[in-house]
Amino acid sequence: MNPTLLKLLRGCDTPTICNAIEVAQGKRGFDAFTRGTMIASAPAEPPMVGYAVTAQLRASAPSMAPPEAVRAQRMAYYRAMYEASKPSIAVVEDLDFPDCIGAYWGEVNTTIHKAFGLSGALTNGVVRDLGDLPEGFPVVAGSIGPSHGFVHVVSVGDPVTIFGLRIATGDLVHADRHGAVVIPPEVVPDLEAAIGKLRGSEYVILAPMRAGLESFGEFEEAWRRFEASRV
Repeated sequence: MNPTLLKLLRGCDTPTICNAIEVAQGKRGFDAFTRGTMIASAPAEPPMVGYAVTAQLRASAPSMAPPEAVRAQRMAYYRAMYEASKPSIAVVEDLDFPDCIGAYWGEVNTTIHKAFGLSGALTNGVVRDLGDLPEGFPVVAGSIGPSHGFVHVVSVGDPVTIFGLRIATGDLVHADRHGAVVIPPEVVPDLEAAIGKLRGSEYVILAPMRAGLESFGEFEEAWRRFEASRV
């Protein structure tokens, strides 16, 4: 990814990216985003941006596979995360959802994935060890819990669904405390200009509102200019 674009995306929250995609597409209706309220381990940190590396797991019951097969699957998972083109995000679906009980994302696994060079983790599953997670590796998760249960990897590389959002390995993901979006590849060349246009149009309405109004007429005029700027 272009380093300039990556820096720009990391400087925008996820709602801004949603809006900018619509600006780039020239229409409303973009819907490749998560639904529902998610948990952000580090809400004050910048958003995570990267190409998805997908996996699935379970934790409510032990794996029925032999121990050596379980370990081999786990090592295949770690190798996929380590070898993924960067920037990348671990996108892991907990198949126990919505009754997830096992926290895969704790101090150990977040530290491992950060060492592998990943930018963060997105999951519908459980996060724990809040306060002990490494800086610079945000986790956007479905819930908080204390135990790892019988957590084990079920698949690596298959498409996953996180809070209604289907994500495939290689998809460009942007996520923060608001949730996540998949950025369509066809809009990537236009994103920088779209973000600039979006910020410019928002300034048209935000600046006079923040300065204070003396009449409703001032608002009407500001809104007229705001609507015109978005054409």
